[in-house]
Amino acid sequence: MTLLSPSLLDRIGEEVVYTAPEPLGRAAIRYFALATGDTDPAHLAGDIAPPTLICETNQYANLPRDTDGYAGHGWHLDVPGTRLVRGGNAYRFERPVLPSTVVTARWKLADITERVTGSGKRMLVVTSVATYTDQHGLVLVVNEESLIYVER
Repeated sequence: MTLLSPSLLDRIGEEVVYTAPEPLGRAAIRYFALATGDTDPAHLAGDIAPPTLICETNQYANLPRDTDGYAGHGWHLDVPGTRLVRGGNAYRFERPVLPSTVVTARWKLADITERVTGSGKRMLVVTSVATYTDQHGLVLVVNEESLIYVER
């Protein structure tokens, strides 16, 4: 038996795009800095966004809340008999994000592979890549994210 069903395989390559309805703004930058304990004066003044602020798509994806209350991007993969574990993120920051930036996030479900844990449980490793661009199409950040579905 495999966790990697044909319906999951069919989703590889799927893409979604979210574009903010307005520029990021000084207030959003400042509030994020305050909420995360950031003490960089440029962030507190709202001049330059803290690096991961634009990766929080819940602020502009306009999605309904999921069962955990999260309103940002998610793939919502159905993998029965597993529990979801965040595998981590690898960020590549290309340029500063300013208050005047209108962010577009393009998420791609890049890969799903089945592996076995050291204790013999099956797991799926889901890799997605989000590319964040500004209103001129310039890349701001690339975020490679891993989610792991581990057999219960």
